[in-house]
Amino acid sequence: MSELGVAEIPVVEGEKPPLPRDRDRAKNPLLDGPILPTLLKLAAPNVVALTAGTCVAIAETSYIGRLGVEPLAAMALVFPLVILMMTMGGGAMGGGIASAIARALGANDTERASALAVHALLIGVCFGLAFMLGMLIFGPNLFATLGGRGRVLSEAIAYSQIFFGGAVIPWVLNTLAALLRGTGNMKLPSIIILNSALLQMILGGALGLGIGPIPQFGMRGVAAGTLIAFSVGVAIMSWYLLSGRSRVKLNFKNFKFRRGMFYDILKVGAVACLSPLQVVLTISFFTHMLANFGTEVLAGYGIGARLEFMLTSLAFAVGMASVPMVGMSIGAGRVDRARRVGWTAGAVSFVTVGAFGTFIAIFPGLWVNLFTDNPAVRAAGREYLSTVAPLFAFIGLSISLYFSSQGAAKVIGPVLGQTARLAFIFAGGWWLTQRGATSTQFFWLAAASMILLGLLVAATVRLTSWGPKAAGLP
Repeated sequence: MSELGVAEIPVVEGEKPPLPRDRDRAKNPLLDGPILPTLLKLAAPNVVALTAGTCVAIAETSYIGRLGVEPLAAMALVFPLVILMMTMGGGAMGGGIASAIARALGANDTERASALAVHALLIGVCFGLAFMLGMLIFGPNLFATLGGRGRVLSEAIAYSQIFFGGAVIPWVLNTLAALLRGTGNMKLPSIIILNSALLQMILGGALGLGIGPIPQFGMRGVAAGTLIAFSVGVAIMSWYLLSGRSRVKLNFKNFKFRRGMFYDILKVGAVACLSPLQVVLTISFFTHMLANFGTEVLAGYGIGARLEFMLTSLAFAVGMASVPMVGMSIGAGRVDRARRVGWTAGAVSFVTVGAFGTFIAIFPGLWVNLFTDNPAVRAAGREYLSTVAPLFAFIGLSISLYFSSQGAAKVIGPVLGQTARLAFIFAGGWWLTQRGATSTQFFWLAAASMILLGLLVAATVRLTSWGPKAAGLP
């Protein structure tokens, strides 16, 4: 059964879906219901889960700010890499895992689904180990290259040594959540994410700042709190998958290494990883350029970047909700409806993110003053948000259309849009650096890149065919 209580009809990949009975078709809101209400209903559980992540971002930035300006600036260096790992595990590779599981269950092949689950877990562990080794070996030099100096660099290293030292834990957490989502179970992963977020805020603050008999561990304590909270989530989901309550079971007894299983997951997940990678490269390069203006400007930008992450999470929620609606419409040959779903999701994201961004641009102190008392940091944060925040709407548009394009199996255009933005930031940043530009001019460069990304992604979606052949159907 779907989240909306509609009986789902198994569809074998590469074949036309069987025609449902008229009575079932009339009850299927994904195909026949009003687009906007159905989209919002599907997005609601995602909003709850992503709101929890937003609360963590606010709380974490708040108590790191209490540790001082240098830790706040250090988090601005580490944050893009944390986001890279989490979005790769939860969105990109997680999407590949959920897709493979769903296709197997759609073909009523539960044995294959269970085998895929074990292979997916191995992929998650391997990616976690790769991030762990990469950051422990190259992290210090990377932070220094991005502009970290003195205490800022040492605080960034302290956080990364703990968090990335346990990188396997968040990768396994995201992998297990993807397995459950692939079965159509959206509620349990959302509950686990909410629970982990609450624990993360409590433990991160207690270990970072020190409470009662607990000493102050600083940035290391903040990172440790995150890993402990994630470990609890891993334990709960592992128990659920091993207990037989899920449609997919983690069965290690009859496991056989099968290359085709890995390919089935990676052919989707690996390509999807290009998008967050380019996003993080863009943010990292921009962070490197702003580091030349001093710790206060870097810290102010870091506060603004947290707000961007928070607001664009709304677009993630809406975009993920559009995937099954677009995919089912494409499978039924209703391309016009699929496009209406995609554009509706894009419009909702654009308006929602833009409205919140504009409000904060008018009253930036409401956000910036939550995290620091330093006048220079406050000034930099207010200037960044006043310049850029309304244009977060274009980021929201691009994210939503990217997910809709996943439903249509046509994601090259949105990925190339990210490539164009990355090139624009590189070229524009080099040009401004050569002319000794101010931090304000770099903020305007960021704003222009957001407009460029939104328009390019919208253009590629408009020009790309979403017909049956384009979606890989006969």
